[in-house]
Amino acid sequence: MKRIVAALAAASLLALSACGSSDDNNTSGGAKAKVNFGYIGDYNGTSLLAVAADQKLWEKHGIEVSTKVFTNGPLQVTALNAGDLDFGYIGPGAVWLPASGKAKIVALNSLGNADRVVAQPGITDLAQLKGKKVGVPEGTSGDMILTLALQKAGLTNKDIQRVPMDPATIVTAFGAGQIDAAGIWYPLLNNIKQKKPDLVELAKDADFAAKVSFPTAFVASNDAVAKKADTVSKVVAVLREAMDYRAANPDQTIQLTATMLKQTPDAVKADAANSQMLDSKTLDGYTADGTVGKWLTGMGDYFVGAGKLPQNPDPKTYYLGDVFTGAGSAAK
Repeated sequence: MKRIVAALAAASLLALSACGSSDDNNTSGGAKAKVNFGYIGDYNGTSLLAVAADQKLWEKHGIEVSTKVFTNGPLQVTALNAGDLDFGYIGPGAVWLPASGKAKIVALNSLGNADRVVAQPGITDLAQLKGKKVGVPEGTSGDMILTLALQKAGLTNKDIQRVPMDPATIVTAFGAGQIDAAGIWYPLLNNIKQKKPDLVELAKDADFAAKVSFPTAFVASNDAVAKKADTVSKVVAVLREAMDYRAANPDQTIQLTATMLKQTPDAVKADAANSQMLDSKTLDGYTADGTVGKWLTGMGDYFVGAGKLPQNPDPKTYYLGDVFTGAGSAAK
């Protein structure tokens, strides 16, 4: 009987050991956590991933990463909820998605100024957009800048012929003269300028800086946050180190990003100039003093007014500031 009891106890311990925690994709024993990471093919969305690969930060933190490029943030959030991605990158126009509970922000990245409302030659004022055909990628920063610009001109989306399009289609349609105007961003705008060098820029992010900031961010799926907390912390630690490398080595980061995107360094440098990059120390301070909360609250007010959110939630419900700052403390 004693032998039977001992055998059962040993079997129970083995079973518990085998089951363990659902956290970390079973990374105990030195196995790497597998992570699927989405990004957008511009400097904002790619630079940290380019640095992390070059500096072997994923390996340092025990992560095996697979990256996939997307044209916008909302598509990535859809992929997060479908289980196809664990992490992704979004521009400011998609922040309403984590605010509505569809993902969690694990790190901010930069303050953007890449978005523009552009029009065909001959249209010189926002008021002239009334009745015009305007292309816009729904739920993106292009959507956001267009809505803000229309409000500035005393117009609404009902005053224009609003045409939802993906970003690449806008480039083609504007170049072919099929739309009169668009809400779009750099570096895609450079592609449009090749065909329409005399286009008119009617509005930019900086025009609304007193009203709202335009942070870009990295997001995690709700499932990853709930079940893989340690992996999330490791990924954030990678992002923090990559941020600091980018801040200390801007020229090298531009070269690494250009290589990853298969673009010229000059093109990437011009794209990088449209945003203010943030480092981990700055973000730690902005998280602690409430600056990030103010940014996100301002974004939330805009999204409520634009009909994207029924109410403005507390940023603490979707920005994991403690996880971001904690990843820095854990790395020390």
